[in-house]
Amino acid sequence: MTCINRRDLALLALRTGTGAVLVAHGAQKLFGWFGGAGLAGTAAGMERMGFVPGRESALAAGLGEAGGGALLVLGLATPAAGAAAAGAMAGAVAVHAPAGFFAQGGGFEYPAFLGFTAAAVGLAGAGRYSVDHATGHLFDRPWMVALAFAGSAAAAAAVVTKRACVQVRREEAQEE
Repeated sequence: MTCINRRDLALLALRTGTGAVLVAHGAQKLFGWFGGAGLAGTAAGMERMGFVPGRESALAAGLGEAGGGALLVLGLATPAAGAAAAGAMAGAVAVHAPAGFFAQGGGFEYPAFLGFTAAAVGLAGAGRYSVDHATGHLFDRPWMVALAFAGSAAAAAAVVTKRACVQVRREEAQEE
């Protein structure tokens, strides 16, 4: 008889809750569900925020959120899922950072929390109640953790840096 492990049960609850929120958030961007703008509207918004090209940026953000969230819910490829979601949230943090920390003022509190939570689950692993466990951790190897987070960090840094450059060029063009 197998005893229920509280740690694994807690990871299931954390994965499911965080993943579901990320799926809904990404579905707004990709499909316009839950009052979202859909891919076309999100692409236009991404362009205005300095993420160019807008369509590809919207697709990457939506897939990072919805795809990473869905994989977190399943507990499948957990390091990659956590890294993808955390990387997508890094872009959102960059957008909200000028407004300060707290969400009530438009700050980065909420995307930072989602990103850190997804990253923590990706680092901790999905636990016993997951597809990763059922498949013998086929997509959850120790080397995958380092690779997924290094790749996500590099991609997020490149996107945020490119956005900053676009914003500087826009400001310079307005001054002329």
